Amino acid sequence: MTDDTVVLQTHGLVKRFGGITATDHVNLSITQGARHALIGPNGAGKTTLINLITGVLPQSEGRIILEGADITDLAPHQRVRRGLVRTFQINQLFSGMTPLETLTMVVSQHRGLGAKWWQALGQNTSVVERCGQLLEQFRLTDVMHQRTEQMPYGKRRLLEMAIALACEPRVLLLDEPVAGVPAGEREELLHTVSALPAEVSVVLIEHDMDLVFEFAKRITVLVNGAVLTEGTPAEIAQDPQVKAVYLGHGEGAHV
Repeated sequence: MTDDTVVLQTHGLVKRFGGITATDHVNLSITQGARHALIGPNGAGKTTLINLITGVLPQSEGRIILEGADITDLAPHQRVRRGLVRTFQINQLFSGMTPLETLTMVVSQHRGLGAKWWQALGQNTSVVERCGQLLEQFRLTDVMHQRTEQMPYGKRRLLEMAIALACEPRVLLLDEPVAGVPAGEREELLHTVSALPAEVSVVLIEHDMDLVFEFAKRITVLVNGAVLTEGTPAEIAQDPQVKAVYLGHGEGAHV
């Protein structure tokens, strides 16, 4: 694949809740190795769109194409198996497990070891090596034996990203990775986001405009469930429609 290869597309994606259209005929194209941000005011439909793409919600209309294959009707776990992986706005972790135990379970499951994941803690060299790489990459070695519920919130967000990467994604969807993270813990997380593997196409949903403009090479703006505009960070920063939308929501200073 080249950098221009489209790995994920939505065609006319619609989601209706009764008489409310939360996602309004969205066409989105994500290229190989993309650093693509999805922004918009509260209620713009960003998380609903990600829920549709990942199969958490069924679409009312439209299609989703992953690497040339129609995945519109696949279950969420089947999409993960094909390389479409996400993190959540609110972390979804096993509070009583350590990062080492959690990653061992995820890596083992992904490699088809199933219920034997606990054996890999000391017996499966490839699983042990992969977990070690992930713990180091996501700066978790200092808390690898600590119960997740006792870890700082920033470390929990890092663990969630490590879990996502353990699933060997080709497209990774990050839903507000720094939401709720205290200022003192953000730098570590921001550095890790920027250092994600180049071959993984990343879609970032984020309200922190500093992170968006530092990270993204392309930005899509959603308003009222529909695409308002799309472009480079420089184009978006100067777009009068975008400025009007954010000024209208008291966020003009961030654009």
